[in-house]
Amino acid sequence: MTESERNLGHRWFEQVWNQGRREAIAEMLAPGGVIHEGPQDAVGPEGFYPFFDRMVATFSEVHVTVEDTLAQDDRLCIRWTFQATHTGDGLGLPASGKRVHITGITLVRIKDGKMVEAWQNWDMLGLMHQVEGARKSATYISQ
Repeated sequence: MTESERNLGHRWFEQVWNQGRREAIAEMLAPGGVIHEGPQDAVGPEGFYPFFDRMVATFSEVHVTVEDTLAQDDRLCIRWTFQATHTGDGLGLPASGKRVHITGITLVRIKDGKMVEAWQNWDMLGLMHQVEGARKSATYISQ
């Protein structure tokens, strides 16, 4: 694995999420690349854009920190933390204004300098608990 490929995880999280550069998705994800996320797969940049758009509409002040990376052969494993403010209704819940913090791990297969397959595993339940807990607190206070 080249040094550029080893840095792909850092570049992905910095440019796509921290800087919000939608065009960076196509720069780093191969046209037929597959991102496995729960029960749904996103194929290529076109398949990933709806997820990206939903997240950007749901969260502001996004910051992802790459905590660790491990590389072997054509695989890169990235352990990361995500912090953001829930300012949109994209999760099916009204915006709470709550600051959230979750963790995740992404395993990426790289070919010719681009992601060709990735597996995402992140704390969606923890995220929903933080957002829902904020909404329940706001409902209780307003009664």
